[in-house]
Amino acid sequence: MTVTSSTPSSTPATAPPAPGDANPSSSPAERTRAHTMTPPTAVITGSTGIAASTARQLAARGHRVFVMSRTASACAALIAELGEAGAGYHAADLQIEEQAEQAFAAAAETLGRIDAVVAVAGGSARRFGDGWLHDMSLDAWKAALGINLTTMFLTARESVRHMRGHGGSLVLTSSVLATSPQPDNFTTHGYGAAKAAITGWTVQLAAAYAADNIRVNAVAPGLIRTPMAQRAAEDEAIQAFAARKQPIAGGMLSPESVAAANVWFVEALDVTGQVLAVDGGWAVTSTS
Repeated sequence: MTVTSSTPSSTPATAPPAPGDANPSSSPAERTRAHTMTPPTAVITGSTGIAASTARQLAARGHRVFVMSRTASACAALIAELGEAGAGYHAADLQIEEQAEQAFAAAAETLGRIDAVVAVAGGSARRFGDGWLHDMSLDAWKAALGINLTTMFLTARESVRHMRGHGGSLVLTSSVLATSPQPDNFTTHGYGAAKAAITGWTVQLAAAYAADNIRVNAVAPGLIRTPMAQRAAEDEAIQAFAARKQPIAGGMLSPESVAAANVWFVEALDVTGQVLAVDGGWAVTSTS
């Protein structure tokens, strides 16, 4: 289901200058990049937590935003909140190929073209049995990779297909657990494998599509206060651990901090192949 905004668009605002973009016409094809559209466009996968915060921040910076996730009601509420910046939404399960293709076709039709994609959709597979390797079933493994890696594969593939003619920015979502595991509280080996794959894949895609002027980067969040992290938020022991492990934040991070990194990557015109940890000190803090 695709729903487009019924609010008439006002005179487009000029997008703010991106980091490092002192001379917008200095590169080939006069730097035909995402910011050259007025206003620039962005697709967000996911509709709550980090995804919602990213949509709000991009909208505030002049982007027209299209949202896609499995939950139509959450998409509709977010697009309504964005006002004129909310271009529309499409409800889809992005680990199903046909639905992913339809969602991106709808986004391209609604927006005119896709300048940036921030791929946030994913989540825990604990309910399917993701956990310690020796206890995990093959079905649990497939579920974890389906939710987190197949979704990312189809999102990235459709993004690249729609950007190859004009360039753009693709921002993936990894996790601090990909490179800094914590077995006592966060042992989900399927989820960890999927996020580690995304971390490695970011560099490969950046190298492959640089000639197409497509920038590919990833953000690796620490423990963030989102609907996905409800189990952690309700566990006093994990809360105490988070305060020690993420000392910069003094506990769980806000989704806004991760969204800010996503927005920076969308607008950083000369950055590609990078994975940025937004973890409040997790990776550099030893604790138990």
